[in-house]
Amino acid sequence: MAVVFAVGGVTAHQSAAETVGPAHPLNTMGGLPLSPLSQQNAISAAENYLDYTSFSYSGLINQLVQGDGYSREDATLAVNSITVDWNVQAAKAAQNYLDYTSFSRSGLINQLIQGDGYTPAQAAYGVAAVGY
Repeated sequence: MAVVFAVGGVTAHQSAAETVGPAHPLNTMGGLPLSPLSQQNAISAAENYLDYTSFSYSGLINQLVQGDGYSREDATLAVNSITVDWNVQAAKAAQNYLDYTSFSRSGLINQLIQGDGYTPAQAAYGVAAVGY
């Protein structure tokens, strides 16, 4: 049985008898090692959360760590590996709050920043997007 691996952009072949240590599975795009299962699952979980509701960058990482039990490293890698418009997330969060209850403009900004972890710029974008 031959094992294919890539190191520094060079692909090599070894027989199973020559292989030392665990072989890393290769993806089909460029021969790079696949992420560990925990990282793949953290990415899927992050995407699923964003399909369901809005999160800030820090809020999504905290949800993956505290809510789902992923390591902070895996959660951060997951959130960094997906494409998210955090301004749009802030706008969705602002609308969700207003659908549920009333907020002043400053109260909504404070909730988005202090409660949800959006940056001040993201919170300002979010409240502007809902008409404040």
